[in-house]
Amino acid sequence: MDIINGLKTRRSVRKFNTEKTIPHDDIVKILEAASYAPSAHNTQPWEFLVIENKEKLASLRTLQPWTAFAKEASCAIIVCVDENKTFHREKEGEKWSYADIDGTLAAYGILLAAHDLGYGACFCGAAPMPLVIDNLQKTFNIPSHMRPVAIIPLGIPAEPARQPSESRYQPEKTHWETWTE
Repeated sequence: MDIINGLKTRRSVRKFNTEKTIPHDDIVKILEAASYAPSAHNTQPWEFLVIENKEKLASLRTLQPWTAFAKEASCAIIVCVDENKTFHREKEGEKWSYADIDGTLAAYGILLAAHDLGYGACFCGAAPMPLVIDNLQKTFNIPSHMRPVAIIPLGIPAEPARQPSESRYQPEKTHWETWTE
């Protein structure tokens, strides 16, 4: 699949075929592809926690309520970012970090790679929700310096994803040279 077609046809999938699972080698391919995501100063601060246990997948809804459908997934990937490695600043009256941005870029790589291999996936946020972050860290023994950014359930789609009937590009949302109303 070419990249532009992949971007236009990727959809969030929340219904999975529970009779089939994603082979381990394909999960590794997806994670390898995600590892090529851009990151601020090329720090590549992400790490991935793969959950395949059905009980743990079902329990995700108690940690992040919008993941109830994960119980039918083949697996879920929790994208984490090492807050000590991500590009950040804590001086001269400034305090900021690229952790959530770097993690989200890697998560989008997972979504696109899964789509390219014919699998379905859905981005479910973890950061910036403190309670979700704390729950994930406690439940899965994620170290405190590792910030969970996203939970991505993956599986074999139970049905074809609906495609938009028209283009999503809206020229009026593009501004050239200066902002126009």
